[in-house]
Amino acid sequence: MNPTLSSAALVGPTASGKSALAHELALESEGNVELLSVDAMGVYRGMDLATAKPTRKERDEVSYHLLDLVSPSEEFTVAQFQREARTAETRVAHVGHRSLYVGGTGLYGRAVIDDLDIPARYPEIRRTLEERADVNLQGLYDELVERDPLAASRLEATNERRVVRALEVTLGAKRPFSSYGEGLLNYGPVRVVQVGLDCDLAVLDERIERRFRSWMDQGLPGEIDELLRAPGGIGRTARQAVGYRELLRHLEEGEPLEVCVQDAITRSRRLARRQRSWFRRDPRVEWFGDVTSAKRRLLEVLSDANGFVRD
Repeated sequence: MNPTLSSAALVGPTASGKSALAHELALESEGNVELLSVDAMGVYRGMDLATAKPTRKERDEVSYHLLDLVSPSEEFTVAQFQREARTAETRVAHVGHRSLYVGGTGLYGRAVIDDLDIPARYPEIRRTLEERADVNLQGLYDELVERDPLAASRLEATNERRVVRALEVTLGAKRPFSSYGEGLLNYGPVRVVQVGLDCDLAVLDERIERRFRSWMDQGLPGEIDELLRAPGGIGRTARQAVGYRELLRHLEEGEPLEVCVQDAITRSRRLARRQRSWFRRDPRVEWFGDVTSAKRRLLEVLSDANGFVRD
């Protein structure tokens, strides 16, 4: 990596305006800034609308990375994302451009920015746990409380994916899952400048509903139906994506569409608050309440030869 090239991250809750700001900045840079998506669900091909992916026109205008990496039928881990992000970052630097990370998946961002120690995968154990979760998810959570109470206290008992993962690691690595999380609780020196874009929660709630109903008008149910009909369908992880999980209940179980839409909007609002809280805990994030100031700070970092400070 050429240490003279700059990098920055644009973070914040969903619907705060990160994507539009990042695209505008990259477009005005005339190719000198490339965007690296930090979205756990953006890696899945065909899941376009409710992941707020850039349009084809936008991708023609600006270089995007870390999108459409795997099929929705496949699992994609934080460790895989970390490796892909490193590769993308190196390629951007190799051509003399700047990298701007943009997205709201906090764990994925920390994995790259802070070089987190990520636990291994244990497929056989995971399969067994997933089978048990289908029958008794609460029982799995109770076991996690017994084996790793700290990890259990950090997640919701109804979050199947996270409960299974925590137990998978605890059993497979023979050490508590929470022991890997020390890096999430301790914030080291600033290695990559993070600019946070925030907005009033009432405004955010209104944007979230308007945006989701726009996705419905653009054909989100059809997009999901097409994914269901594709070879392999939609895997466990991809099914957890906000908007997809709720509309799958309509398509597969016949639940009323408007009920599913309202649930998706409510869940999106909760996600925004969790994301906001996640980034607020990091004292290194520089917060801005307006796009102009955030953009000015990003330009300052990306134009500075010392903007990229990660070793």
